[in-house]
Amino acid sequence: MEFVSISPLTGKVLRQYTEHPPAEVERRLQQAVRVQPLWAAMSYAERATLLRHLAMHLRERAQEYAELFAEEMGKLLPQGVAEVEKCAWVCDYYADNAEHFLAPEPVATEFTRSYVAFQPLGCILAIMPWNFPFWQVFRFAAAALMAGNVIVLKHAPNVTATALALEGLFRELSFPEGVFQVLLVPVERIGAVIDHPAIAAVTFTGSTQAGRAVAARAGAALKKTVLELGGSDPYIVLEDAELEAAVETCVAARLINSGQSCIAAKRFIVCEALRPAFEEAFVEAMRRQVMGAPHDRSATLGPLAREDLRQKLHEQVHTSLRLGARLLLGGEVPDLPGWFYPPTVLTDVRPGMPVFDEETFGPVAAIVPARDEREAIALANESPYGLGAAVFTRDRDRGEQIARELLHAGSCFVNAYVRSDPRLPFGGIKHSGWGRELSVFGIREFVNVKTVCVA
Repeated sequence: MEFVSISPLTGKVLRQYTEHPPAEVERRLQQAVRVQPLWAAMSYAERATLLRHLAMHLRERAQEYAELFAEEMGKLLPQGVAEVEKCAWVCDYYADNAEHFLAPEPVATEFTRSYVAFQPLGCILAIMPWNFPFWQVFRFAAAALMAGNVIVLKHAPNVTATALALEGLFRELSFPEGVFQVLLVPVERIGAVIDHPAIAAVTFTGSTQAGRAVAARAGAALKKTVLELGGSDPYIVLEDAELEAAVETCVAARLINSGQSCIAAKRFIVCEALRPAFEEAFVEAMRRQVMGAPHDRSATLGPLAREDLRQKLHEQVHTSLRLGARLLLGGEVPDLPGWFYPPTVLTDVRPGMPVFDEETFGPVAAIVPARDEREAIALANESPYGLGAAVFTRDRDRGEQIARELLHAGSCFVNAYVRSDPRLPFGGIKHSGWGRELSVFGIREFVNVKTVCVA
C-alpha cells in the first residue's frame, strides 16, 4: 500500500510513499526500546541542550518548513512560519522548566524521608493530524522528550513529507538514534502498534470518532492515553460587548488556519440586542477576506487540505439551510482550481443543525441568536464538545465569572480568542477528550508518579 500526497491547490499528486512493512515497524519499535533507558539516563541539562539546539534550527529553517506545509496541506506561508516558531518556543520552554516541573516533591510523614518522584513511562505512540503538522507533534513531544520518554509518530498520510522531514531533523542534530521515529503505517495497522509491548502509552489528536477507537484499543491493553479531539467552540457576545473589537476577534478566531482548527471559533452566540449590528459588521469583515494560494501574500484564506473535507463542510452548510438557517454570505463552492471554500456566514442557527451540533472544519461561521445572557450560556454548553470557549463583554469581572464558573470547556477566554500556550494547560472535556498538554500538567501526563518512603 502507498500513501499519496495530493496538492490542495491543484489536486495533483505530489508524492507517493510505500508503507513500512511489519518487519520495519518491529525494527523501529525495538530500537525505541533499546534507546529509551539511555535517553532517560541522560541529565536534564544534556537533554535540554539538544532541545535548545533543535529550537534554534527550527527558527533558522522556519521558511523551509512553512513551504512544505503550504505544499502538502495548503497552509498560508506566514501562518506556517508562525507555527514553526511556536514549536521552537515550546522546545525552549520545556528545556528551561522540565527539571523544575519533575523535581521530587517532599511530603511530611512519619517516615525519615517520603516524597513523590516522577519517572518516564517509556516509548509513547503519537497519532497526529495534518492541520498543524509540526505544532501538534511538538505540543506533546517537547514535554515527553524532556521527561525521558522516546517517541514513535504515526502522522496523517497527506503530510508524510513533513513527518519525514521532522524525523530527519532529529537525526541531523545527533539525537540518539531511535529517540524520535516515524512509522508509515495505515489506519488498519495502527491497532497492532498500540498493542505492541514496546508501546507504553498513546497520545492522539483528531476526530472524536477516531479518538473513541484509539481509547478503546489502548484501554483494552491497559495503556495510558491523552486525547485531544474535536471542538465546536462557542463565542458568546453579550449585549454590552465592544462591537468592533468583538467582530475583529471573532472573525480572526473563525479563520485560524483557514478555519481548520479544533479551537477555531465555530458558534457565535449573540444576544438579540446586539445581533443586528454584529451580523452586519461580521458579514462585512468576512466578505473582505481573500482566498488565494499559500504563497499569495494578500491571501487570508488558503485552500482546504482535502477534497473530502470540503465536501463534508458543504453538506453541513446546506443541510443546516434546509433545516431553517439563513445564509448571509458564501455557501457555494467556487469555480476555482484547488479545494477552496468561501467565507460563509449562517444565522438563525439552532440546536439540531449540523453547524450547531458538529465540528465544522473550514471558514463557516454559525450565528446563534440568544434572548439574553442566561440563554447564551445555556446554548454555549448545549454541545457534546468542551474544548474552548470565549465571552465578550465590557464587564471584565462578569466575563471572568462566566468563563471560570459557567462555561463547560477546557480553555475559556474573555475578550480574546482561544489559543494554546506552552505556559498554560491545553485540552478538553466531554467529547473533546481527556488529559492535558503543555505547562506542568502536560509534562506529568506521561510519567510514573511514584511514591517513595524511607523508614
